[in-house]
Amino acid sequence: MKPGHTGIKRLFNAYRYSVQGIVATYRYEEGFRLETWALAIAVVLASAIADSPIEWAMMVGVVVLVMIVEILNSAIESVVDRISSEQHPLAGRAKDQGSAAVFLAMLLVPLVWMAVILS
Repeated sequence: MKPGHTGIKRLFNAYRYSVQGIVATYRYEEGFRLETWALAIAVVLASAIADSPIEWAMMVGVVVLVMIVEILNSAIESVVDRISSEQHPLAGRAKDQGSAAVFLAMLLVPLVWMAVILS
């Protein structure tokens, strides 16, 4: 953002940049597109399964968490690719660590869902 943007203008720009980031991730990342469909399914299933708004929020929220981590992983990959297209151990490590974060977030989904279902 340009220096000097404050108040409503700053909020509007922040919102616009956030939407651009979500759209770009959806456009270029197949995993994020699949997670978007998973979110739609999760909203429907959680609405049928959850006994309280808190349970619904936990079930849907954990899927949203996966999407958030996917966006961050995509950002890491974009920056690494922008810096250089050559293979480098640190670049590979950064990408692997981002992927590991997505994997760990995905492991939370069945844990939270089973905890809610079994409670």
